[in-house]
Amino acid sequence: MILIAVVIGCLLGAIVGMSAPMISYTYSGYLAIAIIAALDSVFGAIASTIKGNFNLKIFITGFFGNAILSIALTWLGQKLNVDIYLAAIVVFVGRMFTNLAIIRRHYLEKWTNKKEGQTKWECDENHG
Repeated sequence: MILIAVVIGCLLGAIVGMSAPMISYTYSGYLAIAIIAALDSVFGAIASTIKGNFNLKIFITGFFGNAILSIALTWLGQKLNVDIYLAAIVVFVGRMFTNLAIIRRHYLEKWTNKKEGQTKWECDENHG
């Protein structure tokens, strides 16, 4: 069910993105960091679903909270002439890789266990 929602969300995002006007250079930095923050939340939600502790309230507040905080950091950094957004990128991308590793391990173990189960069944069928 969650996978279907993710696929539908991605398709809707792609359709809206293709039909939306071009973002000006002035705001592209804000949009980029907001997208990275949102992707971090999505990967975190998928990892939480796999672990069995997904909470919709935490996802929604994290999704918007991370995006707003990262935009605020980017704005503050531009006002101070300091690239503060780079710290946010490092944190969010690091968390994305951690969550992706959890997702990858889960599906790899699932695939490996399925393959071992088929092999064992085939051996039992041939020898039993």
